[in-house]
Amino acid sequence: MKRLLVQFVLIALVVQLAGCGSAGSGRSGDTPAYHTVRAGETLYSIARSYGLDYRQLAQWNQLGDGSMIRVGQRLLLQSAGQGRANSAGAEESARAVAVVPAPPWLWPTNGRLYLRFGESPKTASGIRIAGNVGQTIKAAAAGEIVYAGSGLASYGQLLIIKHNESWLSAYGFNSLLLVREGDTVAAGEDVAEMGQDLSGIAVLHFEIRRAGQPVDPLLYLPQR
Repeated sequence: MKRLLVQFVLIALVVQLAGCGSAGSGRSGDTPAYHTVRAGETLYSIARSYGLDYRQLAQWNQLGDGSMIRVGQRLLLQSAGQGRANSAGAEESARAVAVVPAPPWLWPTNGRLYLRFGESPKTASGIRIAGNVGQTIKAAAAGEIVYAGSGLASYGQLLIIKHNESWLSAYGFNSLLLVREGDTVAAGEDVAEMGQDLSGIAVLHFEIRRAGQPVDPLLYLPQR
């Protein structure tokens, strides 16, 4: 299903969906297999409610840093023993997709680099490019729209593009989305219009993710 994005893939999508349960004790007999994310929940609060380590929960669901979980997403819950086995499998999968090369990247919009990767908590997973409300946002590389919506409050209206089995890009704080889930887009194609972040600044939050993990976009974008 396409929403399994942000199961980063993206989800962070990419494996992102599922139920309600508790597996921290390993009592699989009375523990649901999944938890469905509700409004206001974070990966940390969900893990805590089941007695789990949020980092392990993120790993089981291939969520990278877990910053992109969304309302309605289903998260797999497993016992510690199952988690160790699954964790090994996830590491093998990550190594397998690591051979998929990155696409050629384009800057998603014009504007001043407002915040660099890791410069503040706001950019722990990406960068922010300042501009003007309504400014065109373009696909940084060709791919498929795997998420288009506002289910992640901290990202505003969000787009996620899957470029191949290893690489995703995310575009947050849009004022208008010009594409829908399932659409195929070319590199440089208009996909959205710039909006404002939670502080009212006209900005694009942009991420590049490899196998679910956020990487510094400035290492991949062309110099300008």
